[in-house]
Amino acid sequence: MRKTRQEARLKRKVRIRKKIRGTSERPRLVIFRSNRYIYAQIIDDVTGKTLVAYSSLVMGKKNVTKEIAKEVGQKVAELAKSKNIEQVVFDRNGYLYHGRVKALADGAREGGLKF
Repeated sequence: MRKTRQEARLKRKVRIRKKIRGTSERPRLVIFRSNRYIYAQIIDDVTGKTLVAYSSLVMGKKNVTKEIAKEVGQKVAELAKSKNIEQVVFDRNGYLYHGRVKALADGAREGGLKF
């Protein structure tokens, strides 16, 4: 029987999370995307705390485009720089690396984050 898109994404997510771990020196940049918004968080998995969070919801923008996703990535990078976070591990959360996910990653790189 064929899997739904959601089931396939969750299976990819579990497989990726086995390998990716965020530390205090190099926390994890995780994204979540819905049809309307895109969210980004920088998490320290050792302490279990969210260090930085930003989303298109905070910006007040609906129906996220690549340009808005890029802005979210740049803003997350700016907030991370203010907390002395230079390097992160990118967790795409099971989403394929193209479109809005790639735009957010490119925006974070342009903002100065290294991953």
